[in-house]
Amino acid sequence: HVQLVESGGASVQAGGSLRLSCVPTGYSYSKPCMAWFRQAPGKGREGVAAIDTSRAAAYADSVKDRFTISRDSTTGILYLEMRRLKPEDTAMYYCASGGLCYSPSLTQSQYNFWGQGTQVTVS
Repeated sequence: HVQLVESGGASVQAGGSLRLSCVPTGYSYSKPCMAWFRQAPGKGREGVAAIDTSRAAAYADSVKDRFTISRDSTTGILYLEMRRLKPEDTAMYYCASGGLCYSPSLTQSQYNFWGQGTQVTVS
């Protein structure tokens, strides 16, 4: 049974930085296709950053050059480093996993396991 646990969300002033973490357990593959999504109240879920089995990454235009997704090769923990945060980045951030893949995807339907989310508030 796959479990994803996010942490690192906080309230931060505009221009600040945060590092989100996602700890996975129960995977059949050691390097699954994973991604970060976010959802603001009353809004749809938005793909933020994705990473495939070979560590290739893709980003939404709104966060490109500010956010970096990575996976620790030893622990398997997924990270999202966020820099120069803006009020528009305020949302619940979710970690997602879809198993083995060879191309990063920001499409929600590609993923079938989700964490409970961690709140990021930028003011």
